[in-house]
Amino acid sequence: MPKKNKFMNRGAAILSICFALFFFVILGRMAYIQLTGKANGVELATKATEQHEKKRTIEASRGSILDRNGKVLAEDTATYKLIAILDKKMKPQYVKDKEKTAEKLASVINLDKSEILDILNRDGAKQVEFGSAGRDISYAKKQKIEKMNLPGISFLRDTKRYYPNGVFLSNVLGYADVNEKTNQIQGSLGLEKILNNYLTERDGSVTYESDKSGWKLPNSKEKITAPKNGDNVYLTIDQKIQTFLEDSMTKVAEKYKPKKIMAAVVEPKTGKVLAMGQRPSFDPNIRNVTNYYNDLVSYAYEPGSTMKIFTLAAAMQENVFSANEKYKSGTYKVGGKHVKDWNNGAGWGMTSFHDGLMRSSNVAFAKLANEKLGFDRFNEYLHKFGLYQKTGIDLPGEVSSKINFKYDFDKASTAYGQASAITPIQQLQAVTAIANNGKMMKPYVIDHIVDPDTKKVVKQTKPEQVGTPISADTAKQVRNLLGEVVTSDIGTGKPYKIEGFDVAGKTGTAQIAGTGGYLSGTSNYVFSFMGMAPKNDPKLVIYVAVQQPQLKEGQSSSDPVAEIFNPTMKNSLHYLNIEPTEKSDAGHEETKSQKMPDLTDKTLTNAEKEAKNEHLTPIVIGSDVAVKEQYPKAGEDVITNQKIFLKTDGKVTMPDMSGWSRREVLQFSKVSGIHIDVSGEGYAASQSVKKGKELKENTVIKVKFKNPD
Repeated sequence: MPKKNKFMNRGAAILSICFALFFFVILGRMAYIQLTGKANGVELATKATEQHEKKRTIEASRGSILDRNGKVLAEDTATYKLIAILDKKMKPQYVKDKEKTAEKLASVINLDKSEILDILNRDGAKQVEFGSAGRDISYAKKQKIEKMNLPGISFLRDTKRYYPNGVFLSNVLGYADVNEKTNQIQGSLGLEKILNNYLTERDGSVTYESDKSGWKLPNSKEKITAPKNGDNVYLTIDQKIQTFLEDSMTKVAEKYKPKKIMAAVVEPKTGKVLAMGQRPSFDPNIRNVTNYYNDLVSYAYEPGSTMKIFTLAAAMQENVFSANEKYKSGTYKVGGKHVKDWNNGAGWGMTSFHDGLMRSSNVAFAKLANEKLGFDRFNEYLHKFGLYQKTGIDLPGEVSSKINFKYDFDKASTAYGQASAITPIQQLQAVTAIANNGKMMKPYVIDHIVDPDTKKVVKQTKPEQVGTPISADTAKQVRNLLGEVVTSDIGTGKPYKIEGFDVAGKTGTAQIAGTGGYLSGTSNYVFSFMGMAPKNDPKLVIYVAVQQPQLKEGQSSSDPVAEIFNPTMKNSLHYLNIEPTEKSDAGHEETKSQKMPDLTDKTLTNAEKEAKNEHLTPIVIGSDVAVKEQYPKAGEDVITNQKIFLKTDGKVTMPDMSGWSRREVLQFSKVSGIHIDVSGEGYAASQSVKKGKELKENTVIKVKFKNPD
């Protein structure tokens, strides 16, 4: 019998031990998995579920921002994202000819051919996007690219923030943009930013069991997580009044090219801000921003003679203003320096305090503060009128005033609007006490916030009285005197007289501080007017300030201010159906507010006739004989000569849009269902499709806007 090799026995033993160890490792591994349900740190049950479960996103929308009547000021809208498929496995739908594709796309999107080629030639990429140049593609551009028939070029439907009115309340609304990390729209400026938590949506989802191909299994239960749409924010802003203000500011900005314009309309009985605007401004759709601040709350400056309103009110409340008392105008020494009247200290000799108010005498108000009130008592009224602290308005970026009250000359200067800096919104809050019979109201912009899913009001702002610096009787007396400033032959407010309404107000001419003192030159001022109407029961207070307008020979410093204040005040009062205090001239057509009649289901002839009888301008969309749809809808507010749209069946032809506002062009687009690309600011100056040409659903229309000369 042959003898076994001891090395073979040893090898067999080692092999047996290895097999045994391997067996126990496997057994231990299985036991561990059985006990813990994990493998490599992964929950096996979860992994199995994931392989057989599919999740579909239910998209939610960011909340809209609307005016007090429900007119949309900011909303989400559909847009498109351009993508290129490079994976050859997707044949035939992949980019075959990169040179041709880059050349064609460069003619449409904002990238050079070489930049597009770099993107298309990325190593290992199966699908690429084109950055910001490939996002927010309009429907018209999408159609243009699709007509190029480029293999591998496709689109993903996307969402962007849309501001239908363009340059409109822009420094209040701000803007929202896509966050690159979360791919979610997020507020970046203004109300969009500070209300982001309210406006932000939360997507939902549907989860269900599926087979290996991804198809839903029969009788599988769906797990639904409901989406949460962002809350809708309703402002105190009135779109019509904001339009009056924006249009007048645009004209003045073009005509006088000032450094700044600031203006706001406030309802004095509540503190509601009905309109607020400035120049320069921007279009939040394209974000051509040069000034990120809301100057009405973020810009403190020496207000000039509008400050005299509060000095006058304090003196009248303390019964130390005697209208017929005489004083020596021209110059007045206080604190070792001379206060000068605005006519280089010439003054008007011995004159009454009444006439000093009419002529806006600096000396009169320095004397009132120093000799009649006393600086300490005058300072108490600065506090009572809220001029030392922020108003607390619900807008970002509010700054505080800087009241210089250390030296007597500065105290006297503050009485007529120099030496101390305050914001427009502080002045507006203070003047509500004059307009509202002594009750000072806090200004606010956010009226209420609504959950669109439950219709529940989640936030409501109520009018808030923040002081009573003067009595109702004093307020009435001040309004009467400020009314004379506008009507008197010697009053500085004569340019602000409005036919049909009694206006009370005060002009302002503020010097601008430079590095070596005040700037010199006839235009280096902030010209302003603070006015209210009707005088006896003011419904509106409007403040307008124009900084450094370029005035030509024959033009007055009051011209640019009046060209904003007067049309805004007059049109707003008519729109609000405020009864005039006197009849207008015969034949003068007033701007009135009325309800839109119901013109649907009427013959086009009768509908047009009825619209014209109501002093409306009908624009017909379609060629049939019966009106199927109208805009605005029946019962909505319209004003004299407003364009309305009547839609019928049949072919749609291109109207002449010359002189149309941006809102009117976009309303036509909405009613007709035909996309229009708009660019520029002001009023429609050119259109790519001629008047009378038939419009198809895929017709590309471009309308360019320009400011009037």
